[in-house]
Amino acid sequence: MRFLKLMFDFYINSSIHVGLSCYALVRMTQHMFHISFDESIANFAFFGTIVGYNFVKYDALARAKKIEMRKELKMIALFSFCSLLFVVYYFFLLERITQIVAIVFLSITLLYTLPFFPNKKNARNWAGVKIYIVALCWVGVTLVLPVLNADVSITFDFYLKCMQRFILIFVLVLIFEIIDLANDDPNLQTVPQQIGIKRTKILGYFLLIIFCTLEFFNSNSNVNFQFFLLELLLIFAIAITTAFFLFFANEKRTKYYTSFWAESVPIVWWLLLLIF
Repeated sequence: MRFLKLMFDFYINSSIHVGLSCYALVRMTQHMFHISFDESIANFAFFGTIVGYNFVKYDALARAKKIEMRKELKMIALFSFCSLLFVVYYFFLLERITQIVAIVFLSITLLYTLPFFPNKKNARNWAGVKIYIVALCWVGVTLVLPVLNADVSITFDFYLKCMQRFILIFVLVLIFEIIDLANDDPNLQTVPQQIGIKRTKILGYFLLIIFCTLEFFNSNSNVNFQFFLLELLLIFAIAITTAFFLFFANEKRTKYYTSFWAESVPIVWWLLLLIF
């Protein structure tokens, strides 16, 4: 049992799970825009998420070595380096425009982590900004990049899906902020810190209603009713699942509540698609 727990902890701490969530959202984007499976962009998102998240989580170790290099951290560092090699490989398989936009989102990730300006904190510690940067990056990597790489025409549906994806990630981050409320620096001014847990949950429910409502403006509702119906059912299913996790979120939940269960929402969305 101890070995299984160590393996599971490594799976979570090395960001493989969040990488799978990102991969699942890329596959959902390919389904929504009728894009043939593109291994390069899906794997780029998977390995890029692992590298990005591990860099954000362990940048203090990488730059200042303030954290003791335990055995697990050494394994995570090695795993991240191997993932970086895959990121570089798949990066050169992408279209030129996709590469340029990917670099833009990489710059945002670096801004989120590193203090570029003298005597200033990184963007991660800017008051009230964190949740918007995270949601924006996820929209970029899981929706904008796959669409650009497939040379899909930018229509109203694209902007509609961007809004929906932003809302979904925003609400998922709200769950993280509720769980971390007791440990977060008060100066961060996260949403729960500003308006309280109860109002944060109400905000999340309201956003999920908008998330579902936007689907009715999808052009597929007029072109392919069967496809639209499947999309609508999946949208409602994932909204209800997210609302469930939001409802039961509180400061006493373990780290697995967010790092595994809440992070599983995009994976569940993709698995439901495969099942149906």
